[in-house]
This record gives sequence, C-alpha cells and structure tokens, in this order.
Amino acid sequence: MQRNATTQYPILLVHGLFGFERIGSFELFHDVKKALQAVGCRVFVPHLSATHDNEMRGEQLLQQIDRVLRGTDSSKVNLIGHSQGALAARYAAALAPHAVASVTSVSGPNQGSELADVLREALIPGQLPEKIAQTVVTLFADFLSVLSGRIAMPQNAIAALGALTTQGVGRFNEKYPQGLPDSWGGQGQESVNDVHYYSWSGTLPDHSQPTLDPVEHICRNLARYFKKDAGQNDGFVGRFSSHLGKVIRSDYPFDHLSILRSASALRAVSPDPIELYVAHARRLQAANL
Repeated sequence: MQRNATTQYPILLVHGLFGFERIGSFELFHDVKKALQAVGCRVFVPHLSATHDNEMRGEQLLQQIDRVLRGTDSSKVNLIGHSQGALAARYAAALAPHAVASVTSVSGPNQGSELADVLREALIPGQLPEKIAQTVVTLFADFLSVLSGRIAMPQNAIAALGALTTQGVGRFNEKYPQGLPDSWGGQGQESVNDVHYYSWSGTLPDHSQPTLDPVEHICRNLARYFKKDAGQNDGFVGRFSSHLGKVIRSDYPFDHLSILRSASALRAVSPDPIELYVAHARRLQAANL
C-alpha cells in the first residue's frame, strides 16, 4: 500500500500544446491523476486552449484556479505544468502569487524550444504556408475540443508556435522571470513571492537497438533539429532549457510524452515516470504545500 502523500493544497495538472483533459475514455493525465489520487491528493485538470500563446492560456488557468479555490475552500493550489503548461503555470503564479503555493515544470520549455524555432522559420510570415498551417492546426485544435465534449476555447496555432520559440519565450521571461536560473543550465530561486518552484525533465534514452515505441521514434526524429541541446533533449525540449527553480533532475531517460505515462513493455525505463509525481507529492507534503 502506498504511503499517504496528501498535499495541503489541491494539485492542478496543466497540459501543454495540443493537450486536453479527456477525449472519450482517454485522459491525457490518466496515469498521473490516478496515482496522485491513490495517495490522497485532490487533483484537477483545467481546460485550456489546445493552441494559443502563454498569456492567453495563463489567463484561462487563473479563472479555473479561482473555481477550484471556491469549490475546495482552499486558499492556494499547487500547479504542475507539462510542456507549455509550465509557462501557463508560471504566468498564473506571477500574477496571483497569493493563490499559488507551488509551480512545477515537467519538461517545460522555460528558455524556449529549438524545435519551435525550426518550425517557425519554415513558415513564411503572411504568405500561403503560414496561412495554411494556421487554418489546418486551428481546425485540428477545434476538433480536439469537440471530441473532449468541453466548451470550445479560442485557438491560435501561429501564436502558440511563436510563444514557444526561443525569442518568444525570451520576451515572456523578461516579464515573468520568477524561478529562472541566472546562468544556462543552473538552478533558479526555489521560492519567489512565497511560491515554490521545481522542475524535472528527461532526455532521450540511450538505446543500442531501434525503439519499439512509435512515440519515442517520432521524438528521436525531431531531436535531429536541436543544435544547442544536441544529444541533450527529449525530442521537443532541450534539457537545460527546462530548468526552473529547484531542479530535481533533467536527464531522466524519458522522451517528451513518455514522462506522462507509466512504463510499459515498449518502454522499459527506470524509474517509472509516474512514480516521480508521487514522490513530488510527498515533497510538497513535507514542505507543507
């Protein structure tokens, strides 16, 4: 039986680009949510735009934080953001530190993503490729909203992509620097305005044999576009770009999406990614968060 790890404040799991709460019986955070609930945590998954910039998604998150606080009679929440969700969480904490006990970045592009840089450069601003990409990706995001059965949220694919580039996140960081390291690859302040900051992330596992996991295969192909974090990325985010606050570890053997799923026969990794969330709940519990 797992030891109780009930946190003082509710936990909100914040999804990133193209993320969602549920489509049919499939939940993006199913394994994480189930494990946290099993050790006594109150867990919520806010409904945010699948594609939009960090500030828009952060404003949506603030509204849903208010609803969780009213519904649970809590004074604060713990935010755990995956990928772009970490930036929305950082925005919410910067604007409403009184309502946020902690921000945890899981594979968050806190200094931007080299992959986003490559994709943005491939689109000609204002010309046909960009317009086609905007239309197709926005329609796909709307489709996800319909499948999820939730109220449709505003979508803007090009704004989302721009917000994830090194330049876009750089502008974001100038306004919301809380928890960021002073040097590349360093650790940031663990507590700013009484908000605690943590992060962890992974790098692609070192396999001598071709992977059987199709998701990891895609991440390996995308990893070829990284230069600054070549060989030190998860296919979407560079290892050192992910650092925020207290860096628990940034080289777990996980690709960008497997960090949300339990280990399986296709991905025999250690530790099990889900155990990291349970261990973190205990960390928050020990800090009275």
